[in-house]
Amino acid sequence: MASTITTPHGASEGATSTASGSDTLDGAPHARLFSPLTVRGVTLRNRIVVSPMCQYSVDAQDGKATDWHLVHLAARAVGGAGLVFTEATAVTPEGRISPQDVGLWSDDQIAPLVRIVDAIHANGAAAGTQLAHAGRKASTSQPWNGGGPVGAADGGWQPLGPSPIPFADGYPVPMELTVEEIRDVQQAFAAAARRAGEAGFDWVEVHAAHGYLLHQFLSPISNARTDEYGGSFENRTRMLLETVAAVRETWGDRPLAVRISATDWVEGGWTGEDSVRLAALLRDAGVDLIDTSTGGNVPAAEIPVGAGYQVPFAEAIRRETGILTGAVGLITAPEHAEELVRNGRADLVFLARELLRDPHWPLHAAKALHQEFPVPPQYARAF
Repeated sequence: MASTITTPHGASEGATSTASGSDTLDGAPHARLFSPLTVRGVTLRNRIVVSPMCQYSVDAQDGKATDWHLVHLAARAVGGAGLVFTEATAVTPEGRISPQDVGLWSDDQIAPLVRIVDAIHANGAAAGTQLAHAGRKASTSQPWNGGGPVGAADGGWQPLGPSPIPFADGYPVPMELTVEEIRDVQQAFAAAARRAGEAGFDWVEVHAAHGYLLHQFLSPISNARTDEYGGSFENRTRMLLETVAAVRETWGDRPLAVRISATDWVEGGWTGEDSVRLAALLRDAGVDLIDTSTGGNVPAAEIPVGAGYQVPFAEAIRRETGILTGAVGLITAPEHAEELVRNGRADLVFLARELLRDPHWPLHAAKALHQEFPVPPQYARAF
């Protein structure tokens, strides 16, 4: 039986509300950040999400999650998050960012993830996995080893992309995907979604951000194709929309998100206006939430980094299309996260580095916002 954080206002244990509910519970201010959200029958206990964060820690370079991933992800569930996502999980071997990435291209990779999902569920959170293909940014080393391209002699491989345009100086020229190979990638996403279901995940997120393959198709900076997958907005969005359709068919009636980079932050690239148009198409294709990030497709982009600097994009997409959105990017203060949800600027708050620094951020946020929230009994003495 979990203990609860004791607050000055003494909100009743187990009290919940939706974002449209009362601002008070038993006379105490109710934080919308700690209201539940139900999507396709999956209820999140609060609006705090562990954003996908690569750990680059697969031991045998076989894509199988390890005890590191188990402890890392379960700890964030213990810390009180409502939804815990795995790192970017590759749908093919050549879709890995690094040789040390987790994958879901093989049934052999399901069992280690079952342990992780079970541990997340046992500690009160929903479990999500982000399905990804790195495209031209694949075959790189771990960040603490420089993060640059890895050659074949060191376990690297030939990256793929929509066009033979390298990410940056010193990166290899990607091999342009044929239409048949595009179809293969789409089916790899769908097959990975099927495996995610077998592993017990509650949510799937398709990664179309940060300069990885699906983002590369979206942006005219990285997509110079002249066939049905390049040129016009309709053609450049085709790869993602077809991938989402394939995933939705396999994944069934369960929550589905897409992470996008809402802007490339450079002239001539993907824009915020493009993202609003895309979000409407994704909504109509059965996507439930847009996880709204930015950048990653251009190495030298000037990004106005600051607290909540990406929130306006999530807010615009939510306002213009009505789809649920997640806000991410330098959101560190509980009061800031609460304001975003309370004022309808986003429906979920995705935290990344802040949850590396403080796995128990949700518990601390509950205390700061005067909310009662279950604390594992093993940790109750600290709260």
